[in-house]
Amino acid sequence: MITVNNLSKSYSGAKVLDLPQLMIPKGQSFGLVGNNGAGKTTLFRLLLDLIRAESGTAMINGMNVAVSDQWKHITGAYLDQGFLIDFLSPEEFFEFTGNVKGMSKDDIQLFLHGMEEFFNGEVLNKKKLIRNLSMGNQQKIGVAAALMGRPELVLLDEPFNSLDPTTQIRLKNLVKKQMAEHQTTFLISSHDLNHVTEVCNRIVVLHQGRIEHDILTSADTLSELEAYFAV
Repeated sequence: MITVNNLSKSYSGAKVLDLPQLMIPKGQSFGLVGNNGAGKTTLFRLLLDLIRAESGTAMINGMNVAVSDQWKHITGAYLDQGFLIDFLSPEEFFEFTGNVKGMSKDDIQLFLHGMEEFFNGEVLNKKKLIRNLSMGNQQKIGVAAALMGRPELVLLDEPFNSLDPTTQIRLKNLVKKQMAEHQTTFLISSHDLNHVTEVCNRIVVLHQGRIEHDILTSADTLSELEAYFAV
């Protein structure tokens, strides 16, 4: 699904990402952890062609993201509030996003119906613009929009941020459901080691732009990660 070769990025002469090779197969839930400045968001932005690499390639389904646009049809993503159109209402934003992804009005309504528990009655039919909603509800909207159109690949950067505990649990269940029912490939970056070990079956630790550990999740993974970051 994803293949990275000799991918690097520098800012002001300082290398912030240096990945000789990384492969993520279809259907895997892949967690990315590391302290601030480790290169997590940089990798996500390179994979989404939001920034250009200094060298190397990032491929999705064999397509170079810097050359082809076809990978966008199978990819959903939410990295931050910049992915929202905050002068729209949630309903208008979901209609716009659904149209971009080729969904009919009925498909959009069916999708939103399936998100009712995740929204918890706090997103739709509030007669508010997105910018006037809480950060937590904006986060719900962005995550939900990334899942529209049943993408094969979903990238979520710190998706648990600003969510209350109940919604965090619902998000974890939502990710597990998408994987089980649609074999969706997830890339999830998070500072919350507990959440990421619960939903991801593989975790990579980044440190100063390099892969420090590549772990298949087991019952011992959380304690291993806690020990690593405690040093």
